[in-house]
Amino acid sequence: MKILIVKLSSLGDVVHAMPAVQDILRARPEAQIDWVVERGFAPLVQRCQGVHRIIASDLRRWRKAPFGVETRRAWRAFKAELQQEQYDAVIDLQGLTKSALVAWLARLSPGGQRYGLANQTEGSSFEAPARWVAHRAITLPAHCHAVTRSRLLCTQAFDYPLPQALTYGLQATPGRHGAADRPWQTPVALVHGTSRADKQWPLAHWRALAQRLNDARFGVVLPHGSPAEEKVAQQIALNLPQAQVWPRLGLDQLTDALSVCAGVIGVDSGLSHIAVALDLPHVQIYNFDTAWRTGPLPGSTRQCSVFAQPTPSVDAVWQAWLGVLPDTAAA
Repeated sequence: MKILIVKLSSLGDVVHAMPAVQDILRARPEAQIDWVVERGFAPLVQRCQGVHRIIASDLRRWRKAPFGVETRRAWRAFKAELQQEQYDAVIDLQGLTKSALVAWLARLSPGGQRYGLANQTEGSSFEAPARWVAHRAITLPAHCHAVTRSRLLCTQAFDYPLPQALTYGLQATPGRHGAADRPWQTPVALVHGTSRADKQWPLAHWRALAQRLNDARFGVVLPHGSPAEEKVAQQIALNLPQAQVWPRLGLDQLTDALSVCAGVIGVDSGLSHIAVALDLPHVQIYNFDTAWRTGPLPGSTRQCSVFAQPTPSVDAVWQAWLGVLPDTAAA
């Protein structure tokens, strides 16, 4: 059985779709699963266990110059690669016009079908063409976690019960991350960067938290993805004895680097979702009451979210961190 997953972006959304792949393979171990994703996120999908082929798109870049010579050439190449296979099922997990277009272009085997969302779920984007393209549009609960949304769609597409076990299948290779050596053994990654300014945590809070971690004999490591984020990382690390600003790393290197950390404390961002997928001790910081949709799922003893307005306090985040640590580490 050949299955095509269409989940193009963004980073957190791609991570949230990974458990659905693991569910399918548990129910249909003979399945061959391919995945269409934005090129920038392809290195992460390469780490998702069970994905056979990755088809990288550049839709974000192409729409900036839709009629340019280079865009038309690249689009033809993408379409040719997409249509190399015939699929028994094409699953649009995104529910947008762009993902519907990709699903529509994919070739079906005789009797093959396209599946997609029939409705918008609370807090998630949805566009009508996603429903029109699908042979079977599946209605999901309006109040639905991002991970559960993808999993439920696939359970109905392939007629299997929702597994109790939740696995992401995100594989890391510790020791191959390219980050600088550190003089301490238990670093905690502070994920301060986010694409939205209203999701940020105050710089003074980060510095106070980093100091507490150092006082508790945890080192601090600081990833970043832009010059602005690097500047903030340097400000957090300033004058701290055990703090290191990582060099700029690709997604695959970041995944490896995070996997050997004692845990992660971060805002609602793609890297925080990677920490959850790696099953690291993790605290996710929210300035909005949206953790029910994108944060760690209830029931986890290793990850939790902290929400307050205008922003959670350092004490609240610190207590949450102590709560997700293994007893030996907390001691």
